[in-house]
Amino acid sequence: MVSNPRDAGLVRAVGPWGLAANTICIVIGAGIFAVPAALAASVGTYAPLALLVCALAVGAVAICFAEGGSRIPSSGGAYGYVAAAFGPLTGFVAGTLSWFGSVLATGGVAAALAEVVVSLLPQSFRAVARPLTIVVVIGGIALVNVGGVVRATRLVTAATVAKLLPLVIFVVVGAGAMHHGNFVQTVQPDTTGLGRALILALFAISGMEIALCASGEVAEPARTIPRALALALVAVTLLYIAIQIVAQGILGPALAQSTVPLADAMARISPALRLLMLAGAAVSMFGLLSSELLGNPRILFAFARDGLLPGVLGRVHARSHAPHVAILSNAAIAIALALTGTFAELAVLSTLATAPLYMLGCSSAWRLARRGVAEAGAPLNFRWLGTAAVVGIASMLMLIALAARAEILGLLAVLGGSVLLYLLLSRLARGRH
Repeated sequence: MVSNPRDAGLVRAVGPWGLAANTICIVIGAGIFAVPAALAASVGTYAPLALLVCALAVGAVAICFAEGGSRIPSSGGAYGYVAAAFGPLTGFVAGTLSWFGSVLATGGVAAALAEVVVSLLPQSFRAVARPLTIVVVIGGIALVNVGGVVRATRLVTAATVAKLLPLVIFVVVGAGAMHHGNFVQTVQPDTTGLGRALILALFAISGMEIALCASGEVAEPARTIPRALALALVAVTLLYIAIQIVAQGILGPALAQSTVPLADAMARISPALRLLMLAGAAVSMFGLLSSELLGNPRILFAFARDGLLPGVLGRVHARSHAPHVAILSNAAIAIALALTGTFAELAVLSTLATAPLYMLGCSSAWRLARRGVAEAGAPLNFRWLGTAAVVGIASMLMLIALAARAEILGLLAVLGGSVLLYLLLSRLARGRH
């Protein structure tokens, strides 16, 4: 196996179950506890179909990411193989899109988790408890990651099990409380509603690109990455569709107006189950932070190893072999964002930022396959990779077209800013040499 010099000093210790758990944990964020209501408000009882359509689109993208990841299994995930296929500028844009969206999500989710915690405390303690919760949670997870990728993966695996338990209980218990009359269509979907539903569904299903940022520490990547992605995507899709159906079956038209749909649905069965859903949302937020802080710092690490950021970010801890400076720096930025902001409605913008990243991933995998590039032994070699790439790219273009004009302009601004930042960093790097 050819080892990418970008990953020197790292340990390939993450297996298929660990990577699958990390992917599931990062995809199943706190959003699933709220997205069912937004989907119902957009397209009513057709919401499961929106989830299925987006799952098929993401499935095509996942095939391409598995192909690319099996060929260039390096730190930074998509950044590594987009750069290998189209050069450092395009790779930097892909990596920036991935890192920017992830660090914003980390800060926002940490702020939301802090709000859940302080809501349980007396008013006099809230001013101190909010920043303390943010620092302790993000800082604690970061320290676990500094201890090595094995410890970080174990934390993610435990968080995945903890967040899946209340969701499985919701489906199993709720299935017996559904009413046929609640599946009457009360929303007349239009183009705007359909577009918003598809964007929200993609928001709920996306996230695999962050899990793949730790590809430089995946054992037998040519086999592990495709298996882990397939396992994670199938499990998440089936679970999401089941949750949407059960929520609709219990709440009916009231689902579209609910702010905490899973908790409201369980409240009709038992107050204790409502509390379980609220606790599950908090655990899910913690799990998402664990996954984000495992994957996202590896992008900073990869940038530094490639000379695009200060070299200190590319250091590896002598004992744990973790990119500790990148981890702590990423955590510090996330803490600053969480302390100065709140959990805003950023789902649409973050999803739109994901769309061009997915398009780059699809086209890169196809190009690497055509060139026969493979750094880690025999790659996936998916037989219908070209078809998967076309489906993935077309789906993302359609998604962008369904967005509002202001949202599209915001996406273009992010892309343009990424290009300008690369040119600036490249000039500074040449100046240092």
